[in-house]
Amino acid sequence: MSLMRGRTQTHDRAPAVPDRDAAVVASADALARLRLRGAIFLRGEYTEGWSYESLPARDAASLLHPGSPRVILFHVVARGRCWIEAGHDRHWAEAGDVIVLPYGDEHRMGGATEVEPVSVLTLIDPPPWASMPVIRHGRGGERTDLVCGYLACDDPLFDPRLRAFPPVFVVRPPQGRARDWVRASIEYAADQTSPVTAHRIAAPPELPEVLLREVLKLHLAGAPAAPTGWMAALRDPVLAPPLAAIHESPERKWTVADLARIARVSATVLDERFREVLGIAPIRYLTGWRMHVAEDLLAGSDLGVATIARRVGYESEEAFSRAFKRRHGYAPSVWRTSG
Repeated sequence: MSLMRGRTQTHDRAPAVPDRDAAVVASADALARLRLRGAIFLRGEYTEGWSYESLPARDAASLLHPGSPRVILFHVVARGRCWIEAGHDRHWAEAGDVIVLPYGDEHRMGGATEVEPVSVLTLIDPPPWASMPVIRHGRGGERTDLVCGYLACDDPLFDPRLRAFPPVFVVRPPQGRARDWVRASIEYAADQTSPVTAHRIAAPPELPEVLLREVLKLHLAGAPAAPTGWMAALRDPVLAPPLAAIHESPERKWTVADLARIARVSATVLDERFREVLGIAPIRYLTGWRMHVAEDLLAGSDLGVATIARRVGYESEEAFSRAFKRRHGYAPSVWRTSG
């Protein structure tokens, strides 16, 4: 991929077509850095007519992953057809589809026959669970089977304040290997799931994580452009190239002028576009991404703090530690041991 680092010309007219490679690099890099913890936790067997409403997001997080302020929820439709609402829009899903609630929002689900929803609390016993819970609910008509999971993640990508994703979306893997892989993976994870504490059930950890990453890749590849937010920035013809550059090389001493040259616009236009789409200035985004990469390295590697500081663009450990402490309230070494 060319990020046009050699160009010095600037102009205020955006390219006619977004740099698709830049969006792919940015999204792939963000997904690769996600730290996810989760499980397949529930199977549902629903017969027409049926409908239920979930717990509020915070209550669901407390039940499924105590200590997490929110969880990502997903439902794989193993059989039949159903709808889901989180907000005002209704989405339909069928066998082989994956439903994702990236912020764990309160939602409603049901089948083709309209019936009054019941609370999910009336359908499932509270923990501790001796085995994976199975919900059987409905009036005896045509059956829909769901396999449900959750993941906990504190990545900004799933910060509900930023709303990089819609509150709910349905991913339909294309026929062939992708769809077969989703079905086989979820069946295996469900078979292997077992209780690990009095309040939590865990599947083989890799499968829910890999499943969500693959589903998000499919979503990012086919999602319509949003008017604002991170998703919109990845598809924006002005913002996608500098975002990819920041993600690829957070250690570089980027200036707004450098990023503007990559975007082939003036520094003023780039600054305005960052603020319009992402709500922050370019250098603030750069700092945030550097801290995110640093968190990933602190949590997932044995690299020293000084080395991590250089990896994310700080000339000294002291400067990095000050910046990190401003963001988290803790020095990097303390944050690492407390995690």
